Amino acid sequence: MESQNPDEAKRQAAAAALELVKPGMRLGLGTGSTAAHFVALLGARVAEGLRVTCVPTSERTRIQAESLAIPLMPPDFNRLDLTIDGADEFDPQLRLIKGGGGALWREKIVAAASKRMVVISDASKAVATLGKFPLPIEISRFGYEATRAAIVREARICGCEGVITLRKGPDGAVLTSDSGNYLLDCAFGAIPVADELAPRLSAIPGVVEHGLFIGLANAVISAGKDGIKIYGHLG
Repeated sequence: MESQNPDEAKRQAAAAALELVKPGMRLGLGTGSTAAHFVALLGARVAEGLRVTCVPTSERTRIQAESLAIPLMPPDFNRLDLTIDGADEFDPQLRLIKGGGGALWREKIVAAASKRMVVISDASKAVATLGKFPLPIEISRFGYEATRAAIVREARICGCEGVITLRKGPDGAVLTSDSGNYLLDCAFGAIPVADELAPRLSAIPGVVEHGLFIGLANAVISAGKDGIKIYGHLG
């Protein structure tokens, strides 16, 4: 197959994921450029008569879904049938780094509430070891420096060192999540023991959520120049 641009690969992965959607499903809608392709395709199916109800993981996704007349559930939802979301990285064990778009807390709540989570991505997101993409961590504004120092200590115990920066916009203003929290980006380069680092980060007071998604994804649909590749199990 000829080479393709990443955006086309994302659209192909999203189209493959759409085949998993059945009438009457309760869906989680992810955040990011790949998830946006899925929401757009889902909106077209809804316009044709597909009946689903959905939970968006960010205000950006909510606005897109509402513009397409996709029915949305209130925020006090319970169990979901399926979540389709993107990822910044995934490894062979289907461990993920997510949160580049700043929605990691809501994304993880939705993923954990779902019977199945299927990730859609272009092939460039596959890695042997997580950490090339800076790990996002959502933290409380209160005690920011104390929380950051604790993250540095726990990361070092797990063999992770690198620059940790407070996320800012092009104008230098601090960016916050939809829930109003700060976002840290941890440029570790490699996370050798992600399974150990994840609970250590979760135990730090002030950490709202981190971008290590472990044991949540059932499958990854990855699209690239060689076509669609499935990691894990879609069923």
